[in-house]
Amino acid sequence: MRILFLSTSVGALGSGIGGGVELTLRTLAKELVERGHAVDIVAPRGSVVVGRRVFEIDGVLHVPSQSLGRTTQLVVPDDSVLVNMWTEVLQRARSGAYDIVLNFAYDALPFVQAGECAIPVAHLVSMGSLSDEMDAAVRAAQVASPKCIAMHSRAQAATFGADVADRITVVASGIDVAAYDFVEVGGDDLAFVGRIAAEKGISDVFAVSARTGRRVRAFGVMEQLSVWQQAQMANPTARVVHEGFLSTEELQHQLGTCAALVMLHHWVEAFGNVAIEALACGVPVITYDRGGPAEIVRHGVTGFVVPSDDVPSVVAAMERIDSIERRACRNDVVERFSAQAFAGRVEAWLGGV
Repeated sequence: MRILFLSTSVGALGSGIGGGVELTLRTLAKELVERGHAVDIVAPRGSVVVGRRVFEIDGVLHVPSQSLGRTTQLVVPDDSVLVNMWTEVLQRARSGAYDIVLNFAYDALPFVQAGECAIPVAHLVSMGSLSDEMDAAVRAAQVASPKCIAMHSRAQAATFGADVADRITVVASGIDVAAYDFVEVGGDDLAFVGRIAAEKGISDVFAVSARTGRRVRAFGVMEQLSVWQQAQMANPTARVVHEGFLSTEELQHQLGTCAALVMLHHWVEAFGNVAIEALACGVPVITYDRGGPAEIVRHGVTGFVVPSDDVPSVVAAMERIDSIERRACRNDVVERFSAQAFAGRVEAWLGGV
């Protein structure tokens, strides 16, 4: 297949603003090419994907959907980068150079206007249900083309309702496991990886640090400084250090030295790429029983799944973390979440759109 990727509209690839979408896109681009497909990418100006042709598009970036209320209308800014990217996609689709478009943007435009494209449009949805407008757009796209929607987890699909979830293709996710060094023995620090934002549960991360006495190294873009400061004030004895956004190579070196990754999200994570990144390094994961991470972690084998919003249960799980075999964490990712396994699932889905 000749595939044209439509990237997220919230930031340039490589900036970290797009979160797990960036890693997913890069992983798929590389592995689909390895499987004999041709892949080009339409993305905001400044995007970098090593080894792939990227058509960089100017325009104003979109506000991330997770920062808006459910009933808030999605805002299309003047000189929207998504509008400009979609125009580019429509033009290239008419050229005969591509067989299918794979959309990564969580915004209504490519869903509701997919019928205007000269070739099929498939949508890999990156988040759960957050907006009435997006829910309607997903449903409309699915009615027009029943197999065009894929998601990362059953929990993510369920947020859109049974009528949508029953027809969704679940492809999970994957990483290039060889790019992650296995660390047999970790240190004492805990890790948090993600945007510093309320929905990522940074307040609970501070609480866990305060209750366990362990230092937490927080890796990710500082999106909401006020949320970080409030968590500090509420937990004055906590030791949480912001390490900033790191490249995949830099992150895995630091992540592998940690005792565990904590995922204490206050929303439904669609999947949780950072969980499989940690496991690939041999780092066990402690996660709330909410969203995709609970489908990744094998309780008692690769980490612990605890009741949502229950900080004492996280603390109790930390006391058992040494019972997890770090080699089992690595092996589980190789078996279930390698780039090869992920790309194979996506390839099968795209072939049926």
